[in-house]
Amino acid sequence: MVLEANLPLIMLAAFSASASPGPATLAIAGTSMTSGRSSGLPIASGITAGSVIWSVAAALGLGTIMLANVWLFEMIRYGGAAYLMYLAYKSARSALSRKQVQMKSMTGSPSTLFAKGLMLHITNPKAVLFFGSLYSMGIPAGTAPSELLIIIAAVSTQSFVIFHGYALLFSSKAMTRLYLRLRRIFEGAFALGFGVAGMKILTTRVQP
Repeated sequence: MVLEANLPLIMLAAFSASASPGPATLAIAGTSMTSGRSSGLPIASGITAGSVIWSVAAALGLGTIMLANVWLFEMIRYGGAAYLMYLAYKSARSALSRKQVQMKSMTGSPSTLFAKGLMLHITNPKAVLFFGSLYSMGIPAGTAPSELLIIIAAVSTQSFVIFHGYALLFSSKAMTRLYLRLRRIFEGAFALGFGVAGMKILTTRVQP
């Protein structure tokens, strides 16, 4: 099966967004460091669930918009490009900064931590804008539902691996020290990823 959607580009942008330091990853890291993986993994699961919800909503909503209003799709596409370039700028700025990152820790039972992780991602206004730009840049108008399901599954699986990987990674004190020491290098890589994805939107014409 040959996908009309640009899956590699979508996966690159999703990886850069999921892996880059932000409220979700800092919450996972901080909780895993202070309370161990038994607390970090439920938060990671809640955040992953939030990503799946936004991913499904964006894919289904944009599919309808693209079929009925190509001009509106173009507005979303360029708005998404601008947002990704903004993320590239923020990552680049963070890479040049020598300030230490403040980790956030959450407490509670596994179910409470799951709910906190879910709400953290669901209430993030940047999440819906990012997922909107994510799908607008790689999904042409009229994309088959089966392709949308493949894309949603791929992005969700990648998010699961990244967020839960963070929980396992940061439960090790040695890995925490390593990350903090190499944070600026990671941020530089994320800036490059966002920048490439944003430029790709601006230079690729999406056929209706």
